[in-house]
Amino acid sequence: MALPKVQETRELSDDELQAQILNVKKELFDLRFKQATRQPVQPHQFKHAKHRLSQLMTVERERQSRA
Repeated sequence: MALPKVQETRELSDDELQAQILNVKKELFDLRFKQATRQPVQPHQFKHAKHRLSQLMTVERERQSRA
């Protein structure tokens, strides 16, 4: 799975952006929960989720600073 481009993130509406942020945070929580309960987890998924979250939050911050 390739990491998403930041340009794709910038094309999202504000509501979609907020929904994506919540989804990625939930995904990270689930990954940490699986790891804590010793369920099989692929370590690269942490990297992908953190990268996606940082992209989303960067775009959100850019929009807040413009307004």
